[in-house]
Amino acid sequence: MAENDTDTTAAQVLLIDDHPLLRRGITQLLDMEKELQLAGEASNSGEGVKLAMELEPDLILLDLNMPGINGLETLKRLRDNGVASRIVIFTVSDNEDDVVTALRHGADGYLLKDMEPEELLEQLHQAAVGRMVISDRLTALLAEALRNQKPVEQQPDVTALTPREQEILRLIAGGLSNKMIARKLDISEGTVKVHVKHLLKKLGLRSRVEVAVWAVQEGLASNS
Repeated sequence: MAENDTDTTAAQVLLIDDHPLLRRGITQLLDMEKELQLAGEASNSGEGVKLAMELEPDLILLDLNMPGINGLETLKRLRDNGVASRIVIFTVSDNEDDVVTALRHGADGYLLKDMEPEELLEQLHQAAVGRMVISDRLTALLAEALRNQKPVEQQPDVTALTPREQEILRLIAGGLSNKMIARKLDISEGTVKVHVKHLLKKLGLRSRVEVAVWAVQEGLASNS
C-alpha cells in the first residue's frame, strides 16, 4: 500500500490490481496530474475493500482478473459494504458477459488496459467528475447486449417514474454526478441518492451506467 499527502482539490484514486508493474505505471501517471491523486493501492480484494472503506476515495480503479477473489466479486463486496465511490473496471477482458455483469453489479465504467496512457488519464478525469467511461470499442457491444438482455415486455418504462425522478434520470444520462445533480436542482446530495435508488428499482436496472446507456438509446438525455 502507498499513500500520498492528501490534496483536497484533487480527486482521490484507489488502485486495486495484483500486478506491481501496472500499479507503478498508474502511480507515475497520476503523479503528473494535479487533479488526480493516488489515495492508496492494494494488490488483492481483501486489502482493496478494507482500504476503500477506510479512505472513501472518489474513484476506484479495479482489476478484473485477480487471483483468489476476482474483480467482479470484489465489486459486489464493495457495493454490499456501502462503498459509494465511483468504480471503474480496468482489464484486458472485452468479453461481453464480463462487461454486462460488471455494470449490473454497480460499476461506473469499463476500460481496457490496451489504451494509451493519455487516453486513460482523460477517461479517469471524466470518471472523477461523474461521467460514465466505456472504452470506445465496447460501446456497440454494450448497447446490443442491453437490448438483448430483456424481452420487450420487460423493458424499462420511464412513465413509471415521478417527474423529479425523470428529471434526475435525464441528468444522469447527461453525465452528471449526484453532487452535480444536487447543485443543479438545489437539493441535498442525500435526496438525490434516494431518488436514484428508487428510479433504479422502478426501471429494473442495476447501475448508473446502465441507466445512462438506456436513457441515451431512448433519447432521454438532458442537453443542459
